[in-house]
Amino acid sequence: MRHALILAAGLGERMRPLTDHTPKPLLHVAGKPLIVHHIEKLAAADVRYIVVNTSHLAEHFPEALGDGSRWGVRIRYSYEGPTPLETGGGMLKALPLLGADPFIVVSADIWSDVDYAALPREPQGVAHLVMVPNPSFHPHGDFSLADGRLYDANGPAGAERLTFGNVGVYRREIVEHEQPGRFKLLPMYRKAIAEGRLTGERFDGFWRNVGTPAQLDELRAIAGA
Repeated sequence: MRHALILAAGLGERMRPLTDHTPKPLLHVAGKPLIVHHIEKLAAADVRYIVVNTSHLAEHFPEALGDGSRWGVRIRYSYEGPTPLETGGGMLKALPLLGADPFIVVSADIWSDVDYAALPREPQGVAHLVMVPNPSFHPHGDFSLADGRLYDANGPAGAERLTFGNVGVYRREIVEHEQPGRFKLLPMYRKAIAEGRLTGERFDGFWRNVGTPAQLDELRAIAGA
């Protein structure tokens, strides 16, 4: 049995006015909330314990998802307060609820056909990230990938610059020694890269970021409203 963290604490500012009264992960695509598609896919990959971190309109999540029993999973909620703690701070706060190590992490505001069951159960380093070809809104990518290892700059000959697809497998040590509060994961990634402890894979399947009304409309046109 695997555990997972779904990142759902963002304010959804670029998605306004749709997110004035509905958290972005609860916006519907193909007849159900974005986050439910992740829960169903995680359950199909034998993930039975899921933590959802929340902030903006947090009360809507338990109303919509309950305890997860309808999908055969157990859902617990990590409330971060009215101001989200960023990815790093949110992950650190959720660690006591997550329990297991390592664990899958996925952002609620993407849509993809990544096979969660195929992700490594034991990453070689502190994290293993799913990388995607650079989308038009992020043409320069995030990290370079060569032979399964990620690099911060160009990397060795033959390395390819790619964008982090917001899906990964993490060990708790990537954040567990940080001070509680609001912080990003990027400094932890760079530290892991310097130590040769950040791995990755290229994913060429369907992947979309869902950050704006236009991106949501495009996805709905593809997947169904």
